[in-house]
Amino acid sequence: MRIMIVDDNPMNVTVVQEMLKRAGYRDVHSAPSGMELFRLLGLNEEGQEADWQPSGDPGYDLILLDMMMPRVDGIAACRAIKQIERLRDIPIIMVTAIGDSKKLAEALDAGAIDYVTKPINKIELLARIRVALRLKEEKDWHKERDRRLREELQLAREVQTAALPLPIISDDIEIGALYCPSEELAGDLYAWYRIDEHRYGVAVIDAMGHGISSSLVCMFIASILKDAMVHIVDPKHVIEELNRRALQLQFADQLIHYYYTGIYLLVDLKQGKVEYVNAGHPPGLLIRQDGTTERLEGGSPAIGLFDDMEVTKQSVSIDEGDRLLLVTDGLIDAVDAPAFEQLNGLFTQLQELGKQLPPQEWRTPLMEDSAVLERPDDRCLVWIDIKSKNGQ
Repeated sequence: MRIMIVDDNPMNVTVVQEMLKRAGYRDVHSAPSGMELFRLLGLNEEGQEADWQPSGDPGYDLILLDMMMPRVDGIAACRAIKQIERLRDIPIIMVTAIGDSKKLAEALDAGAIDYVTKPINKIELLARIRVALRLKEEKDWHKERDRRLREELQLAREVQTAALPLPIISDDIEIGALYCPSEELAGDLYAWYRIDEHRYGVAVIDAMGHGISSSLVCMFIASILKDAMVHIVDPKHVIEELNRRALQLQFADQLIHYYYTGIYLLVDLKQGKVEYVNAGHPPGLLIRQDGTTERLEGGSPAIGLFDDMEVTKQSVSIDEGDRLLLVTDGLIDAVDAPAFEQLNGLFTQLQELGKQLPPQEWRTPLMEDSAVLERPDDRCLVWIDIKSKNGQ
């Protein structure tokens, strides 16, 4: 543990150093003024980050700081140190010869965690130092754990992002997505796959909640969704399979039960038809070439709620120039309107954007300029543009 003693009186420094060395503290340093402390910490005369870096390791585990010093007193030095991100966790104990309660309160307000009075009582000093160093050790442990957690979350986010499909751009169809997680990890998932020459499976999933738990549920879904789309194909049976697998999730706490909403489309360009199941999900929007619209409303419960899930398959016709839009409720909640008008507001906005910009350029108005929410949710938009039928 590295301890720094700051005092303009050499005799006081010597006395404290001797106390600490006899108590077993070997890595003890000293500075004769607040200005010298700033220099050792890599700060300029104003107590701000300097343009140069100090030689050696400037990290200290504790600072014993004299309150009364010329030029920069202990309170000013403490206040400056606590303004620096990399230094603010260093505990500071004030050493003072005055009993002014206002000054002591000011020192504590500046960021000092404790104080000792002169003449220094050895037993009292060592006890306060042990407490301060224990707190510093705990803070360092939490910081290291948080750092590792952030690294693991970043890796998990990269894995989750890598699991998302790349856009499909061909002569007959274009499929793409915009995605904005509310946290490091997201509870929204989209997937699509080319089943054969004329058919494409497209799914959007929204797991309950968001963050780590819902992202793990999404990764579980992603692991079975592709196989279901390719080998089962029919939307009704795909949703039934997802429901069956969701019910296999077992938790030690019986009160924990995860469910998710989803919409799965089977786009058949040869037949000019989309078969779909909407399982408790927000409606999709079909914008036809002539400007008329049709909603892909729900008809089935959310996935993972019931053993005997009643799945309703529906269908709509499609033609060249049509556009299908699928969203999650994070986009709906971001619309600045009363709750009962938010869905209509979003669909109106999407129709207007479609007249001005390609979907790839909708990120700013939809995901960056939206109303600020107290509890933001993941936002996802998938578009399917029908360019031609029968592969023509």
